[in-house]
Amino acid sequence: MNKSVAVLLFTGLLTQPLTAAAPPYTSEAPIAYMKDLSSGAVLYDKGGETRMPPASMAKMMTAHVAFRLIQKGELKLDTMFTVRPETWKQWHGPAAGSTMFLSAGEQVSVENLLHGIVTLSGNDACVVLAEGIAGTEQAFVALMNEEAKRMGLKNSHFGTSNGWPDEGVTYVTAEDLAKLAQGTIEETPDLYKRFYATRSFTWGKTMGGADIAQGNRNPILGKIAGADGLKTGHTEEAGFGFTGSAEQDGRRLVMVVAGLTSFNGRIQESVRFMDWGFKAWKAQPLFKKGATVETADVQLGSETSVALVAPQNLAVTLPRTASTNISVKVVYTGPIKAPIAKGQKIADLIVSTPDTPPQVMPLVAGADVAEAGMFGRLWNGLKSLFG
Repeated sequence: MNKSVAVLLFTGLLTQPLTAAAPPYTSEAPIAYMKDLSSGAVLYDKGGETRMPPASMAKMMTAHVAFRLIQKGELKLDTMFTVRPETWKQWHGPAAGSTMFLSAGEQVSVENLLHGIVTLSGNDACVVLAEGIAGTEQAFVALMNEEAKRMGLKNSHFGTSNGWPDEGVTYVTAEDLAKLAQGTIEETPDLYKRFYATRSFTWGKTMGGADIAQGNRNPILGKIAGADGLKTGHTEEAGFGFTGSAEQDGRRLVMVVAGLTSFNGRIQESVRFMDWGFKAWKAQPLFKKGATVETADVQLGSETSVALVAPQNLAVTLPRTASTNISVKVVYTGPIKAPIAKGQKIADLIVSTPDTPPQVMPLVAGADVAEAGMFGRLWNGLKSLFG
């Protein structure tokens, strides 16, 4: 197989004829990572591949597994699960960490359990949901690890449904948490919007019978425009961490900070980091959704070529003050053999600038190309020979 490369020339894309390095930023977090989902650009990477305990950020995977089951029709939001007395006993009281304040024997819908997980960070809610879906928590954890493998989380492993300390069995990286967040946002967008931006949720009652209302601990909700997710985490071992996302003017950023030493420090660094991501960087449009970027030759097909199109609006992320030098290449492994399905990923669009690492974006087939019959192959061969 050979790599085929088409170099596209872009001139005059940018109006500022300056050469600038990536905007400076120094994170106060031991681990910090930021990615622009609109372009695939990694804007900041400090220890992004370092393994660490996720604490409650592991609950993002618990919610994601449930979201995927709901999307596939294998789980319903109105399905009721019963709180087992054994589960209540294990995850009740101050020593059990964050709680939804579930009661032994009560029935709770999947929808309310997901609010208890995403908004309230309830350790009890995670285990009740896990047991309800898979029978046991460990059977559900197996689903979490299967999903991690499918998503390409190469440096992550889950040992519990709620991220409770387990002597190092559970570990993640900031890069993998960003991939998990991206997967939830892009694969289950309606459920992401339904649950992650909820500011508060009420469940359970005090000894005096009053309702218990708890707020979302997300430190950027209401502080960064367009903020709508995702999840905080804290244990003595992990410190204070946060995986967050926000969207402004079509640009969606995902950020991860971990290992901070205080609750307030997490708030301040999360807001400062996300603010930098939007203010120091800009998106330069390249191709609109559906635009043909290049064509690729097809072997043994009913057509001799296929259009390579943008699956969504494509943009390159650049510093606000950036150079004019942009190199754009289309790379694919050829020859491409039929059959080809419309929307099938065929190639990568690789954008390089002096200021950022290469930004890689997918290109897909613009049409179906069937496998040619014998006479079709002969005709295409003659066209190629004499064309």
